[in-house]
Amino acid sequence: MAYLSRLRLTNFRNLTRLDLGLSPGVTVYYGPNAQGKTTLLEAVYLLCIARSFRAENEREVVTFQAANAGEQTLVDGTIEKNGQRLRVIVGYQPTHRSGNDANGLAYNVRKDIRVNRIKRTAGELIGQVNAVLFSAADIELVQGPPSGRRRFLDILLSQADNFYLKGLQRYQKIVQQRNQLLRLVREGRAKADELTFWNDELVREGAWITWRRYEAMRQLTPACVQHHEDLSGPEENLEVAYRPSVLLGGDLSETENNFREALAAVSYRERARPVTAVGPHRDDFNLMIDDADMGIFASRGQARTLALTLRLAEAEFLSSARGEGPVVLFDDAFSEMDSSRRHRLLEKATHYEQVLITTTDLEQVSEFFGSGANYNYIAKGQVWPSDQDGNVSENPVTYEDEPEAG
Repeated sequence: MAYLSRLRLTNFRNLTRLDLGLSPGVTVYYGPNAQGKTTLLEAVYLLCIARSFRAENEREVVTFQAANAGEQTLVDGTIEKNGQRLRVIVGYQPTHRSGNDANGLAYNVRKDIRVNRIKRTAGELIGQVNAVLFSAADIELVQGPPSGRRRFLDILLSQADNFYLKGLQRYQKIVQQRNQLLRLVREGRAKADELTFWNDELVREGAWITWRRYEAMRQLTPACVQHHEDLSGPEENLEVAYRPSVLLGGDLSETENNFREALAAVSYRERARPVTAVGPHRDDFNLMIDDADMGIFASRGQARTLALTLRLAEAEFLSSARGEGPVVLFDDAFSEMDSSRRHRLLEKATHYEQVLITTTDLEQVSEFFGSGANYNYIAKGQVWPSDQDGNVSENPVTYEDEPEAG
């Protein structure tokens, strides 16, 4: 059992001062667009994953006003977990730089993570409490580029297993070092035999990541099939196929051998274009319905349902791996969904300890939950308690005290 019991934000995008008490069960935040609903879920996700799901650069979460004043941005959460309380604080301290960068920004940020006042790395934070985010942008998991599907697998496995995250970080550094050496070899500033060491490192870490992804896909697939049938009915036959860039062997050792052979086969191509051509950074997986690749042939409705299927399977996988359910986040995920499918999805969501929902249409959610959920109205970065009919309290939630930086 794990849930977020308090969330305090300072200078986090347009939520400049917010102090929320949260409870298990379903909480709904509704209101117009661009008022802070997605930002609130972004902050919750940040406490679990150590990164924003919206920002390309972490400077984006810090307001210009806070940066110019040298004020810290804080995301401060209290987590109840198995009878214990965790205080997680992610802070961003702006640091001024000389001149503007390409985005017109004259500052960088320094991130600081604390768990119960002890400084932690992002890798040490991930897995403390898990989160699964359902978003309108998830349609890209089906129709978008392979990088989004790789990221889906990497976040899933990193939350489930800290060893995977460490292995992935090592692999990414190896690819960077190897790419740099490939460039030096092409320019005549290094010898080709210097690649031997990095090839061995690439094979060892890369084959292990490929094998872990394969094992995860084997577990995800039956869950995906079942959730898809529950949402769409039995008429469509779903298959999920992992497509590694290196041929899988019968075990890890055989996969390593296949990796070495694949590297040898692309050596000429790598000399011409000095980037590592094979490995888990090139992997993908396909979603097939009746033998048709949904990345190419899915209708918008099919793609959205398949994306929901992946997220439901992700939540089930994490519950099994960690022995506790994730915090489930729905960010405007129902806008293009018929009421029958929406109700089936919401019914599945109620199986988890804590569910946070944002929507512009209160009725879409309240017709299902009635008085069984907590409701809040968000406007201009403030939150007002509400009832299921949209009757809003006269007074917004107040900011009780200054959060501590660590």
